[in-house]
Amino acid sequence: MIFRRFLLAAIVVLVSMGGGLLYLKSLWHQTLSLPDVSSVLTIRSGESLHQVLSRAEAQGWLRDAGWIGRFARWQGLDEKIQAGEFLVRADMTVEQLIQHLISGQVVQYKVTIPEGVTIHAAIELLRQHPKLIATPADTLSAQLSAWVSPSSSPEGWFLPETWSFSAGDTDADILRRAHNVMEQLLLTLWESREPTLPLASPYEALILASIVERETAEPAERAQIAGVFLRRLAKGMRLQTDPTVIYGLGGGYDGNLRRTHLRDTQNAYNTYVIKGLPPTPIALPGKAAVNAVFKPDNSDSLYFVAKGDGTHAFSASLEEHEENVRRYQLARREDYRSTPDRSSSVRQ
Repeated sequence: MIFRRFLLAAIVVLVSMGGGLLYLKSLWHQTLSLPDVSSVLTIRSGESLHQVLSRAEAQGWLRDAGWIGRFARWQGLDEKIQAGEFLVRADMTVEQLIQHLISGQVVQYKVTIPEGVTIHAAIELLRQHPKLIATPADTLSAQLSAWVSPSSSPEGWFLPETWSFSAGDTDADILRRAHNVMEQLLLTLWESREPTLPLASPYEALILASIVERETAEPAERAQIAGVFLRRLAKGMRLQTDPTVIYGLGGGYDGNLRRTHLRDTQNAYNTYVIKGLPPTPIALPGKAAVNAVFKPDNSDSLYFVAKGDGTHAFSASLEEHEENVRRYQLARREDYRSTPDRSSSVRQ
């Protein structure tokens, strides 16, 4: 009789254990009940798996979060989840959800810094993105200065491109990456440069690339523009380019470049009166503009003028240039157009 009772009790325990395992298995493989095809689940730093599962249960995504959490803890999974935003699909099981939270495959966002904008405009653009954390202005300014040292200005040092990031990243994180890539690009190109390149340092190449970027929006012309400026530098000619003057005017520029601006000797960026390059870049140049400085065209052009259709007419002599000015500037076509702040004549 005692043996039968013991056997019966053992059977009951085994059946209960088997039933419990089957129940846990059903919980583990249950499909999530999301209100939509997908949802974003945010895990805060320091948040436990138990807290995440309880929150999911409260939202109606799954049932019996307590037992699921215990089963996950038994497998050593509860300490492996990572913070961030995770895209959760409605066809996921609880097991797949937890593995996804462990994978670290957080939601990625993108932000584009356009070519040719100033560093101040780029910072403002980054600050406007709702998923990027804005660094206090004083802190960010100190960081930029440290990264570009010994350069006196952060202008130009950050590669304009589309950058991916995750929630919680800062504007400084993006700028740090942009600076590292630009620095490496310049170093690589400088080490393989032509020995006849009339530039004394990678920084001078960066300055010139920023001018090329601001002078044309036509990709096919970048090498030609770069060639004109490099030949003028080699010959000791002034660059005489409007975008540098405009940059030096700062907030004082109202959209109308006057003769007085071109004669202003107090503007350190006035390449109509100074010789050589301006003291700093005037914008953030893209890869194409930087490459153009190191691989310019091999023509003999020394001048160019906006034609009014978004491109420029190039010439090797002052006489030919003056003819182009008369043709395209003094007698402008009715549908004349140019890229704002990027089209300008290079004068003698």
